[in-house]
Amino acid sequence: MPRKLVEVPGRPILDLTSYGRPGPGRRDRLSQADFDTIRRTVHRVPEVMVKVLSRGGKDRKAVERHLAYLDRKGELPIETDEGERIQGKGVEKDLLEDWDLELEEIRPWTDRHRRSDRSPPKLVHKVLFSMPPGTPPTKVLLAVQNFAREEFALKHRYAMVVHTDEPHPHVHMVIKAVSEQGVRLNIRKANLRDWRQRFAEQLRREGVAANATERAVRGESQTHKSDGIYRVALRGESTLVHDRAEAVASAIRKGAFEPDEGKLRATRREVESGWRAVSDILVSQGHRELAAEVRRFAQAMPPLRTGREEIAAPMSARAHNTPHPEQTRTR
Repeated sequence: MPRKLVEVPGRPILDLTSYGRPGPGRRDRLSQADFDTIRRTVHRVPEVMVKVLSRGGKDRKAVERHLAYLDRKGELPIETDEGERIQGKGVEKDLLEDWDLELEEIRPWTDRHRRSDRSPPKLVHKVLFSMPPGTPPTKVLLAVQNFAREEFALKHRYAMVVHTDEPHPHVHMVIKAVSEQGVRLNIRKANLRDWRQRFAEQLRREGVAANATERAVRGESQTHKSDGIYRVALRGESTLVHDRAEAVASAIRKGAFEPDEGKLRATRREVESGWRAVSDILVSQGHRELAAEVRRFAQAMPPLRTGREEIAAPMSARAHNTPHPEQTRTR
């Protein structure tokens, strides 16, 4: 029986730190699953995106409006957890009544909540599953359906809508926060790691090349965008935020732009050490060609760039009347 891709819940599927770690704790063997993951990564197989949309979801009317936005006020079908496809104006309200969401909204708070200034808990979670342009939307939807069935069936009620009006095919899922057994779903980083890996696995079962590694493993800087910025980026539009851009512009004018990159550099050193260790292990196991691909991949990782640098680079290029590489890259 093949080893599971995730041995410990929440652990990265390609944990380079464990390979690069010196001493007795270092891993010195790679499984077939590891080979497959490494090969997908160095070949730059498309990466899946799973993102929790943070705003809204705390009152029933807002959830109903969100569903109406997702199904374009009845124009698109809603896929339910019961395998039904419902469509038409007003189906959103019927769906939420079936979920007993109104009861969840008026459920009495505990004394601790009443005495505090805390906002009401979420009634639903809003999760986005996305793939790069060119991925068949029907297969993205099928992969999300299969993932949701395995993760939430007979526990949390959920519904989803696939959108194809933007280059990236993506599925919006709305998940009832409290399960049928009364257990509240709290989505952590470990959950998102696991969901990304399982979403990618479901896509591969449908014949779609998909990977789910950490950004740092691929040499990409960690970026955290708000929901609005993410949606704009998904459409390929500008993602400059006015206040951040102004702060960086002021620092550039004063010649005082010094990005905080200590943590990024430390992470990059760990990643490079991990890739070197992986290459050595591959050689020891007789996979010299893949080891060479790993070394080339590590050497070709993009230079480190902080979030502030992402904004500063095109601004500096414009200041010197030179085209920024991102503006001249063929899409």
